[in-house]
Amino acid sequence: QVQLVESGGGLVQAGGSLRLSCVGSGRIASIGAMGWFRQAPGKERELEAAIDLAGRNTYYADSVKGRFTISRDNAKNTLYLQMFGLKPEDTALYFCAAAPYFNLQMSAKEYKYWGQGTQVTVSS
Repeated sequence: QVQLVESGGGLVQAGGSLRLSCVGSGRIASIGAMGWFRQAPGKERELEAAIDLAGRNTYYADSVKGRFTISRDNAKNTLYLQMFGLKPEDTALYFCAAAPYFNLQMSAKEYKYWGQGTQVTVSS
């Protein structure tokens, strides 16, 4: 099994920044591509950023492009999401997820392992 634990969420003013971390443990060899999803109240969970196993290819949703940066440190089994220029509409529960594939994954259905989420709240 794989366990993913997110941290780094919190309350921040609009325009501020946060860095989320997600540490993996357990069957690390099963972790390939990873992604950050978020779910706001009353909305569906959506992929905001994804990265392949090697960390060479990334994907960003239009809503966060230019403001968020996804990265990973495989030696530390850790995924990051650096968020700048936060907006109230970024308020959501943020989840990290891992898929057992090398290449970038854009569909939630491909992600097999999920963390419990970390809350990000941006005040106006």
